[in-house]
Amino acid sequence: SGLHAEYMGILFVNILVKMRVLVPVKRVIDYAVKVRVKADKKGVDLTNVKMSMNPFCEIAVEQAVRLKESGHATEVIAVSIGPKTCQETIRTALAMGADRGIHIYTEVRTDQDLQPLAVAKLIKAIAEKEQPELLLVGKQAIDDDCNQTAQMIAGLMNWPQATFASKVTIHEDKKGVDVMREVDGGMQTVTFKLPGVISCDLRLNEPRYATLPNIMKARKKTIEQLTPEDLKVDVSPRLEVLSVEEPPARASGAKVGSVDELLTQLKNAKII
Repeated sequence: SGLHAEYMGILFVNILVKMRVLVPVKRVIDYAVKVRVKADKKGVDLTNVKMSMNPFCEIAVEQAVRLKESGHATEVIAVSIGPKTCQETIRTALAMGADRGIHIYTEVRTDQDLQPLAVAKLIKAIAEKEQPELLLVGKQAIDDDCNQTAQMIAGLMNWPQATFASKVTIHEDKKGVDVMREVDGGMQTVTFKLPGVISCDLRLNEPRYATLPNIMKARKKTIEQLTPEDLKVDVSPRLEVLSVEEPPARASGAKVGSVDELLTQLKNAKII
């Protein structure tokens, strides 16, 4: 029919907008472990200590996987820097839903000698190679507490950034993002065009537990091996740790029988 002929002349094209997400993940002492200082006071004792993924990195992986599940992201890549044991951290990210991993092998101690600027340069090199549209980074690592890497990556790459994110909303055209972030005065929402860098805060989400089937599947996913030399990055530390000290022990408290007794004690101690 004439109507059929009219529709035969129309070509419908569905364009898939690809969005690749890169997530750095760090292996740190598990948050529940009591940290011990080495006898020489040159660092923290890592001997026979339980290690796990940095909690803020877990939040970043979870957010990346949620973006993929919602149809916004097409691929999630996890990258970790450190010794061979970092592959376990990458496997955890893969079990959570990341598609593939990249391991940058180095024996430089990651909790004090592998410093934020070197990490930022390595991630920049990986980003230039992988061409992601979004970098999701934990706001800080719980071992060095620097809170510098995301900002340095954005600065080195000249990308827009949003730090301390508590909510991330990708625009429908996948060309921009709205980020609600926590500031001293409350909440602030910023918008920027992709590509960009987001550092993930505690209240952004609650990471999932990796299920046994996904842990088994993660073993079959690929992990690319690289070194800082391959990426032409010098990871020599710029700062030297002179000593590490345990916090002083708190003085024992005392019970009081009444408010009047409490006030007397405070006055005698010249606190009030």
